[in-house]
Amino acid sequence: MAWIPFAALFWLSAAQAVSALAQGEYAAPALRSMQRLGAAAIFGLTILVLWQMIVVGAEVPTVLLPPPSMIGARIAGSLPILAEDVAQTFLRGAVVGWIIGCGAAVGVALLIDRSPFLTRGLLPVGNLAAALPIVGVAPIMVMWYGADWHSKAAMVVVMVFFPMLVNTVEGLKAAERMQMDLMRTYAAGYWATMFKLRLPAAAPFIFNGLKICSTLALIGAIVAEFFGSPTVGMGFRISTEAGRMNVDMVWAEIAAAAVVGSGFYGLMALAEKRATFWHPSQRG
Repeated sequence: MAWIPFAALFWLSAAQAVSALAQGEYAAPALRSMQRLGAAAIFGLTILVLWQMIVVGAEVPTVLLPPPSMIGARIAGSLPILAEDVAQTFLRGAVVGWIIGCGAAVGVALLIDRSPFLTRGLLPVGNLAAALPIVGVAPIMVMWYGADWHSKAAMVVVMVFFPMLVNTVEGLKAAERMQMDLMRTYAAGYWATMFKLRLPAAAPFIFNGLKICSTLALIGAIVAEFFGSPTVGMGFRISTEAGRMNVDMVWAEIAAAAVVGSGFYGLMALAEKRATFWHPSQRG
């Protein structure tokens, strides 16, 4: 147990470093970005080092929890396999389903805005459908669309459609009454008001839905692969290697999914920052 004092000392030192870095005030936006990234990097590195120390020091069996060094070695030695799995699950399944589901949701939201019948009828059904368990719907999608990436994309469409729909519908209500009255005094029609006022006002809600769905898409594609997949894909690899007790490969796939999912979310956040720079939430 000699490693325990060293782990405690390391944790306290890292906590002080992160606190000191987070409390600094910088005027330049570049320095503020470096400050946030530096604090997150130090905290993440601290977690990995403590993980390594605890697993090795306590002699935890690698079949239960491998150390980060073992996972890193597996990642370095399996880059072609990980790249192929990411391409199958993320690019073919998650991204395609995310584009179709989110695009369809925005289109249906515009129809709902024009139809009180759909407003009263579809949204309650949407709330019910959003509560459907993914483990129950995924086998059905595999039976309908086959074991290839098409069924994963269909599963993602089901997962992202209604969260995106609800966010878009709420966003279309964000325009203020005085702004709507001003558009009427300009004799603006429905579609002119929609594209020049209501959709820009709804942009923060739409991007919020896109960010939420970016994480749901990858989760849905991975889970769908548990119920039928060709011999490639992140979900297929996780389920197969877990059965073989190759836990380091399972964690390598989890790490790859975390990196890809975080990158996708960050891309949406960056697009939101560029597109809605005028919104109060994006002002420094």
